[in-house]
Amino acid sequence: MSVTRREMLTFGVLSGGAMLIPLERSVQAATQNRIAESALPQPFTVPFAVPPSAMPVTSVGTTDYYALTMRQANATIIPGYQTAVWGYDGSFPGPTFDVQQGRETVVRQTNQLPAAHPTLGYTPYTSVHLHGSASLPEYDGYANDVTYPGSWKDYHYPNFQDARTLWYHDHGVHHTASNVFMGLAGMYRMHDALERSLPIPQGRYDVPLIVSDTMFDDQGQLLFNDNDHSGAFGDVILVNGRPWPVMRVERRKYRFRILNASVTRSYRWQLDSGQPLIVIGTDGGLTAAPQPVKSLLHGNAERYEVVIDFAKYKIGQRVTLRNVSPKNNVNYTNTDKVMAFDVVAQPSSTAKNSVPAVLNPGCAAMALTPTDGMTTRTMALVREHGRWTINGQTWDDVVASAYTKALASPPLNGVEVWEIQNDSGGWHHPLHIHLVDFRILDRELDRNGVRVAPRPNELGPKDVVYVGENERVRLIMCFGPQQGRYMIHCHNLVHEDHDMMGQFWVGGTGGDDPLTAAPPQPLPAPGL
Repeated sequence: MSVTRREMLTFGVLSGGAMLIPLERSVQAATQNRIAESALPQPFTVPFAVPPSAMPVTSVGTTDYYALTMRQANATIIPGYQTAVWGYDGSFPGPTFDVQQGRETVVRQTNQLPAAHPTLGYTPYTSVHLHGSASLPEYDGYANDVTYPGSWKDYHYPNFQDARTLWYHDHGVHHTASNVFMGLAGMYRMHDALERSLPIPQGRYDVPLIVSDTMFDDQGQLLFNDNDHSGAFGDVILVNGRPWPVMRVERRKYRFRILNASVTRSYRWQLDSGQPLIVIGTDGGLTAAPQPVKSLLHGNAERYEVVIDFAKYKIGQRVTLRNVSPKNNVNYTNTDKVMAFDVVAQPSSTAKNSVPAVLNPGCAAMALTPTDGMTTRTMALVREHGRWTINGQTWDDVVASAYTKALASPPLNGVEVWEIQNDSGGWHHPLHIHLVDFRILDRELDRNGVRVAPRPNELGPKDVVYVGENERVRLIMCFGPQQGRYMIHCHNLVHEDHDMMGQFWVGGTGGDDPLTAAPPQPLPAPGL
């Protein structure tokens, strides 16, 4: 792998040899041949399945301990082919966590991945980010806090926030896109007393939908191409690792937690029946009230909880979830299709089968209101000289400053308004701000000076905002309860890797150093 002089200078600023900083960059895998469309399964022929459940190894007091191993495994994704994937415990996607508010979680992540990526050749170091968790900096998946093959790290998660749909995924510097593309992603559901008390669908009627797109070469292996650092698009839509699956459902309500785990692709969901999707939750938890929508724009890393009522259909009827693609996606023959639901039986249970008019009216993030004199900041998302930047800065600039350069330094528990500006007509950017939940105040379309209300599906706490072409979006957030350095980046992971990522520093220059406070350890690991 070649390393540019700029990269060598950038990474060479660290003194004392305290940390080996990875130098490799992803390259395009453009020499492989894409699999023939005739070899792909027809949509809605593969049975639906949910990922396995993560189970604690042990529990001590109010802390549950888990152990996952990142390793390569073979998966049958395209019938007739064995595909090499990287998964947590070899699962594609990873096991689903179900945790209770008030119980802490410790997850030991062991990197047993091979020495090199099968086609790109880089060393697969990793940094696990629990997306949506207010974790301490050293457990947040800081991009350069990497674990190499043959090492492990314990990640501590406080689980004190409202019930929500989180997800965990790799965040290793410069290789996040290709690592996630290989399968390093999974869902993490947190429950609380309020959510459990509501009559919304729960248990086996609360279903994870981890949606991603991928591409295969003619040998059935994953084919990654970042299209000159613009984005990686696939011609196969996967739901929980299955291509265009079909799910058998009963005539009752189901709750679907939809995660857009694609590296680059955004979606707009619609049911072919015209029935609305009832949005009951966003990234940061339940909304104040349900919001019925005919279509739902869904950017990378956003999570939406929606209810679909299959009681409206007859036994034997099929309903399909479709993708009416937003602009500036690369589309293929069947990327407009996602999955199908076959109504096969009367409900075996009618418990937890309604959507009340009030869900979570007490959300702290949604109560934030701008005031005169409140600190406001601008974050401009711009491509300059072939680089993706935030306010003209890249992650290389952060590294070159010995990790001191910050886009913002809000005080601990300070409330600020940020305007996210995307004055490019050619790209949308799903922007993720670590640590915090925010409220979307409004957006300005096409730089016309007219501000409009958030979309109905955005009327809940968020940690990713879809910033469309030529849009400017205002957010309000409270910076806490942790102190220290956290990342802000585009969740088009190719843009993040090249290098639309910066950091903010909560509480001045305090907080634990995410690179040294809890460093990875070499194997063998002691028992939990």
